[in-house]
Amino acid sequence: MPFKEKFAWLSLAALAVAYVPYFWVAGSGMYDAEPAPNFPLLILLAAVSALRCAILGGGWLILRARAPEDARMPPDERDIAISRRAMTSGYYMLTAGLILVGGIMPFTETAWKIVNTAIFMLVISEAVVHGVTVASYRRQA
Repeated sequence: MPFKEKFAWLSLAALAVAYVPYFWVAGSGMYDAEPAPNFPLLILLAAVSALRCAILGGGWLILRARAPEDARMPPDERDIAISRRAMTSGYYMLTAGLILVGGIMPFTETAWKIVNTAIFMLVISEAVVHGVTVASYRRQA
């Protein structure tokens, strides 16, 4: 398995471990009545973001220690094509989220729903990038 595919799997796992609990809490509605700086939700967002960074950093160190020559290899044409395809897919998802969050939701939703939807669309876009990367490597395997 190529190093970039391993890191894409790690990134997907880090996204799931960190942000699924955040969106479960944010979507439960228990913080909707909080006034405008919603510190409990901001603290939770900071904590899950730090958790994701810790998972990615620790996982990268472990992956690099297990296969240092794999981690140092420069990207070849296949890696560049896969990366380009994945980024394009993620960009389309992010654009759809921008239209939703910036063009539609300000007229119908509260501020925290808009903020959480924007964060959700960023996370989904990142998951699409890593998911397309994994699928592309798996298809060629």
